[in-house]
Amino acid sequence: MTDNGPRGQDPTPEELREQARATREELAHTVEALAAKADVKAQAQHKLAETRTQAQHKGAEVRQQVHDTTAHALQVARDRTPEPVRDKAAHAAGTVNDHRLLVLAALAAVTATVTVLLCRKRARR
Repeated sequence: MTDNGPRGQDPTPEELREQARATREELAHTVEALAAKADVKAQAQHKLAETRTQAQHKGAEVRQQVHDTTAHALQVARDRTPEPVRDKAAHAAGTVNDHRLLVLAALAAVTATVTVLLCRKRARR
């Protein structure tokens, strides 16, 4: 702090006060920066938030790719399936839809039968 004024003279009290204020400001910024570096928990939370955001973006990209690929595969399957096969599949789906309760009951019966058979097989061991 031996900085002399513009004319090679000693600094005035006002210049000294301004230098002290500037030094305090610089020191405050330095202390804040050091405190931020020392706050490991805050750094970890910040990194976690960044990673979470990146994962969400990546997940959205993957979901969109899967959706696009599935839509493309469905379109290719539709284009390559002969018309009579599509008609029969639509008729079968309509029949299942018309008899939904009957189909569900049949599935429940099959599921119950398989469950009973597996339980008996395990009981014999």
